[in-house]
Amino acid sequence: MKAIQAKKWFAFFVAISALACLAVLFGCSQQTSSKAKHLSADDIKATQTYDSSSDGEHAITADGEKASYESIAITKTGSSSGDEADFYGENAAIFATNGATLDLKNILVNSDGTHANAVFTYGKGTTVNISDSVIETVGNCSGGLMTTGGGVTNATNLTIHTTGNSSAAIRSDRGGGTMTVDGGSYTTEGKGSPVVYSTADITVSNADMTSTASQGVVIEGKNSVTLNNVALTASNTQKNSNKSEWYQAIMIYQSMSGDAKEGTSAFAMNGGTLTNKNGDVFFVNNTSTTIDLNGATIKNEDANGVFLRAAAAGWGKSGKNGGRVTMTATDQTIDGNMLVDDISSLDLTLAGKSTFNGAINPDGASGAVSVKIASGATWKLSSDSYVDSLENAGKIDLNGHALYVNGVAYSG
Repeated sequence: MKAIQAKKWFAFFVAISALACLAVLFGCSQQTSSKAKHLSADDIKATQTYDSSSDGEHAITADGEKASYESIAITKTGSSSGDEADFYGENAAIFATNGATLDLKNILVNSDGTHANAVFTYGKGTTVNISDSVIETVGNCSGGLMTTGGGVTNATNLTIHTTGNSSAAIRSDRGGGTMTVDGGSYTTEGKGSPVVYSTADITVSNADMTSTASQGVVIEGKNSVTLNNVALTASNTQKNSNKSEWYQAIMIYQSMSGDAKEGTSAFAMNGGTLTNKNGDVFFVNNTSTTIDLNGATIKNEDANGVFLRAAAAGWGKSGKNGGRVTMTATDQTIDGNMLVDDISSLDLTLAGKSTFNGAINPDGASGAVSVKIASGATWKLSSDSYVDSLENAGKIDLNGHALYVNGVAYSG
């Protein structure tokens, strides 16, 4: 009898183990990394140190060569200013250029200087691969990872913490490039320091991202950010410019500074969570953009904020500097209003089993708005709404409000 019971318990254990394996294979990819244990400085066991205290210099340079460093600690002091540092890598703690390939693993970088970026990739053909490392910057204009001039940066399982102003954890500037980040923790505390500032094509997956003063993500010009299965918390409490009166979690714009090409930008969020602490979730100004949302959990904790604001601000030519938005939501819940001013536009598609709980331009008709609701999707109005065109194959719940399509009340 005991042998039979043992066999039953063994079979039960095997079945549970198999289910656990299946969960790992098929379920965990949908979980955010917010409970993951992230690296700290104590986890880096350095066997060699590199220091640079001179203004404009680097602790490590890879110039047109293949190089690798592992288990090292780097301290960078000394400062720089302006374009040479922000565009071309002067004064960065670690600098790769001229087609170099630089591999970094299990490193610790401490940067304390103005315009002292931690890891800088510059130029086409230059690649930096960095993994299992910790980066701390405290000076203004000192990003964690920086890519310009068409460089490529690949990062895995990093902990990055920046405290200075204009110091994004994941940062690009003139000439852009490609940045791919997987895993890890990325935190910013300074004014004008989003977790991600993109003038490049940037993808972040399976990461925890927190901004305590700035937006969570900023995209400038014809560039992109894709977030896959991340946990992003944005607390935009300080304005880096007086050109906009609003706070937001995601800002998409064109500054006209010459740092980013003009054209249509792209933001995508696949799964994961976005928590906005202050202001609006999305703000689009002086550019065209596509926003694709696929099964993400998006929460705005500011009752006075809206989900999307497409509007003119201080960037661009007055009268032509609105936001032009194409938003596609697939299996997505959207809570909050969408405001489109008279020189902006919105093309909204609700696909899959999406639900939109909110209003569009509740104060009256303004910018051009088209809405397409696919079969299985729902729009539940929270107030009167005004759109120019409507294609409805799904469900509209007026919820006691009026929906005007090109000035005519919708009756279903």
